[in-house]
Amino acid sequence: MRTNQTKMFKEFDATELYCSRCKRSVPVRKRLLLILQEGDKYEYLCAFCSGSVGTKMDRHEKPGKLII
Repeated sequence: MRTNQTKMFKEFDATELYCSRCKRSVPVRKRLLLILQEGDKYEYLCAFCSGSVGTKMDRHEKPGKLII
């Protein structure tokens, strides 16, 4: 039972975060910043002032192949 709960909550996406410019909790937009070997890095932006309020790293389960 415990392993099912762990898998169920492995990834979260923020819907609201605190914005220091707006001085309150605000809805956020998620923007892709970088595609890296170990995963994709996202930035959360305030829906009102477009200020950065946080980042998130989505790690890939299997390492991807680099094709040049």
